[in-house]
Amino acid sequence: MDFLQQIGFAGLNSRIKRLSDELLYSTRDYYKNAGLDIEPNWHLIFLLLEKHKSLTITEISHELRMSHPACVKIINKMKKQDYIDTKTDENDSRKQLLELSDKAKKKLPEFRKHWDACIKTTEQLIEQSPNFMQELTEFENLVADKNYMERSLKNFNEL
Repeated sequence: MDFLQQIGFAGLNSRIKRLSDELLYSTRDYYKNAGLDIEPNWHLIFLLLEKHKSLTITEISHELRMSHPACVKIINKMKKQDYIDTKTDENDSRKQLLELSDKAKKKLPEFRKHWDACIKTTEQLIEQSPNFMQELTEFENLVADKNYMERSLKNFNEL
């Protein structure tokens, strides 16, 4: 048993981060091995823009519950690879609308096959935990309702 497992709840955040990093880096290696010029977290943007046709960075940030700077970083990388086109909103010239480029639309069927393989892998990894997705959603909702800092400050003041 490793140290993070030994210390129980005290190691939970680090275990989640470690698992997230392992999945991210392994997916990045998979993409590289497959000859794809994309990053693991780009598929979220591809799927959102495919669904909505065009969105602002703020709308993407809101949909994904990710910080605005994190979305900007991802989108700028996607723009450098010519997967995102930008146009000015006709109703508000201050807004920049993001859309999938022709290159992105052409590559989507290939990417989707790889994403489907990754989804199947994830399903296999959690098949022994049939309630995992539901419990993860409940955990996320609890944190969204009252964040970790607020809960910890309350618990500290009660000690």
